[in-house]
Amino acid sequence: MSLLTTASQTLGPFGAIIFDPTEVRDIAPAGVAGERITVRGRIVDGDGLPVRDATIEIWQANSHGKYAHPEDVQEKPLDDNFKGFGRVSTSKEGGFQFTTVKPGCVPGLDDATQAPHLTLVIFMRGLLKHLVTRVYFDGETVNADDPVLKRVPPSRRETLIAGRQAAAPSVFEWNVHLQGAHETVFFDW
Repeated sequence: MSLLTTASQTLGPFGAIIFDPTEVRDIAPAGVAGERITVRGRIVDGDGLPVRDATIEIWQANSHGKYAHPEDVQEKPLDDNFKGFGRVSTSKEGGFQFTTVKPGCVPGLDDATQAPHLTLVIFMRGLLKHLVTRVYFDGETVNADDPVLKRVPPSRRETLIAGRQAAAPSVFEWNVHLQGAHETVFFDW
């Protein structure tokens, strides 16, 4: 007997049945150290129309730059209440929102320091393969030296930068454009 790989399947119209019961909109519960922030935005297709059946998974380090994962062996503090994972679905208008703490810098390959960022995985109807991207934060001086961000053409980097809202400094706005002139940068993994 041999095991064969099954064909990829799209999420289909029933993603909400699977993902909604497992939503985690508050990634960092009260008491977790760090600057509390809200990230909000919309997912739109190539025509600018809202994607109302997408699910976003968020993975991140804590405010000290440590992941809640056994392979992160850094000597940095880790809060027992912080798992560094969230999951949100889009609304009928394609909107999403979650709260967390701003992550710290994490180590990269060859002793490079990665700027504070969130890793996002997007699932939605019609995709044979999920989309992987990152969200960086405007105003971070270490963005200029981030080894991943430096590999993105300068004209496309802004698609990965969440803008701090002047009227609400703890809110960052970041939108996903699946196609078109402002298409968000997605990564192969």
